[in-house]
Amino acid sequence: MNVVISWVLLAISSSSFVCSLVVQTDLGGVRGAVLTSRLGSPFHAFRGIRYAEPPLGALRFLNPKPVRPWSPSVFDATEDGPMCPQPRKNLTDVSEDCLRLNVYTRDVHARRPVIVFLHPGGFYAFTGQSKVLAGPEPFMDRDCVLVALNYRLGSLGFLATGTAEAPGNAGLKDQVLALRWIQQHIHRFGGDPQQVTLLGYSAGSISIGLHMLSPMSRGLFHRGICMSASPYGQTKYQRTDLLLAQRQARLLQCPQSPAKQLVDCLRQKPALDYVSTFDDMFEVGWNPVLNWHVVIEEDFGQERFLVEDPFKTALRGDFYKVPLITGITEFEFLSAALYDLRDANIIGKFNSDWEHYAPIAFLYERETNHSRHASRVLREKYLGSVQRLEYPQSLKGLGELYSDALIGVSFNRFVRLMAPHTPIYVYLFRYKGRYSFLKNPENHQAMGPVHHDELLYLFHVPPESPLFRREDPENQMIERLTRMWWEFAAKGCPHNKNDEYLKDLHWPLYNDREKSYLEIDAQLTAKAGGFNLERYHIWDELFPMPTS
Repeated sequence: MNVVISWVLLAISSSSFVCSLVVQTDLGGVRGAVLTSRLGSPFHAFRGIRYAEPPLGALRFLNPKPVRPWSPSVFDATEDGPMCPQPRKNLTDVSEDCLRLNVYTRDVHARRPVIVFLHPGGFYAFTGQSKVLAGPEPFMDRDCVLVALNYRLGSLGFLATGTAEAPGNAGLKDQVLALRWIQQHIHRFGGDPQQVTLLGYSAGSISIGLHMLSPMSRGLFHRGICMSASPYGQTKYQRTDLLLAQRQARLLQCPQSPAKQLVDCLRQKPALDYVSTFDDMFEVGWNPVLNWHVVIEEDFGQERFLVEDPFKTALRGDFYKVPLITGITEFEFLSAALYDLRDANIIGKFNSDWEHYAPIAFLYERETNHSRHASRVLREKYLGSVQRLEYPQSLKGLGELYSDALIGVSFNRFVRLMAPHTPIYVYLFRYKGRYSFLKNPENHQAMGPVHHDELLYLFHVPPESPLFRREDPENQMIERLTRMWWEFAAKGCPHNKNDEYLKDLHWPLYNDREKSYLEIDAQLTAKAGGFNLERYHIWDELFPMPTS
């Protein structure tokens, strides 16, 4: 093995020392820190490593450029790098120089399966930082190498004018470049570049589905764990997102046409100006949740991420086929319903003009006869004959409508499209723990399981929960979930009869006949017949999935 390692003793007090490891790569040395796993084992953390040149100035909105070597100096990767520009109260940790990744490893001399976390956030929020969503401590009790990365967000990552100046999908191309970096360098950190599993949540899960389609991503990963979303919803893919680009231009006092002048002006604006206008980029509260869109790119001589409609590629079966795990939570986007119902302005809009605002919130075509018909049908099916939506009476129905519109329909179509071509394990997460991303505003008790809640058992999520210990009631779920995901990353199958936590696991592969899935609760229970199928059928009738 051609790895050069040096140890540096860093004094942290007069009587204690910690060993800091410097790993030599083709780019130069990388200095990490030593951290401790959830159960007390030491591991190496290399955080904030640049994988691309900062996407500044003329590089803004375009394909990322590979990072240049920093040799002979040593890159200080002992702390998280900045997060990409996004709406936050504290902006001191936000920078456009954010194309960074974190690598966590137990043994740099090994060849361990690599798990790459693609974070959620609707393509406009969150980060791969260890102190936000992706604390590595639970996974570092498994024998893997974990990578968490940032990618450009919002208009800086997904501006798409349909021209060479901003062809679109820059944030997804950032992910591709990070995966290429992993192929070239992860062996220096003890990872096996031939065993790379993508683990994505929400927008990260959509990303995995798209990486299976993209000519840029082929061969860069070998398995996928797609949690709570897919690219196959009811929204039609376009070749430009010009209207959203023009809204951004108006907010930043740039010309709206021609496209070149629009982009040239937007390139001159400070990154924090984009952050200050985030609220006004949405139409009703934070709707539409999926506001920035992935587009089918025109050929301007750039490497293209998406070259045709995803449904067309999937139906033809001409995509990069890898074994998959995919699933959703029981209550998914109940949080959006709770937020809207407790906001007098938003729910007032729904009550005064449902047919206008429903398509914005639930992501389907607008201002057509079919749109108005769909809005009436969805209201009747999910909310009944009530004249006005109100809290708490409408919470269940509106929560199910949000959940299906934003997550469930696309998940169900993903399963149906993938199952004929590649092994796929399906789950429904029903475990309600003490902590959740949704808390009852009246008693502050967890209301989950909702969107993001499984992340509490895969990562340390400091804003939402403590670092669980062995004696905590969450311990068994953490052990089961991290072990199933690790087994899948290691061999494409979540089972291990020799593992005390998995010895009774029976998780059958999905097929269209049995529609088998695993119910993940206090017990792991194999079930058949699918779930929520009557609700998903409503959407299939209103917005039929393409057949060619």
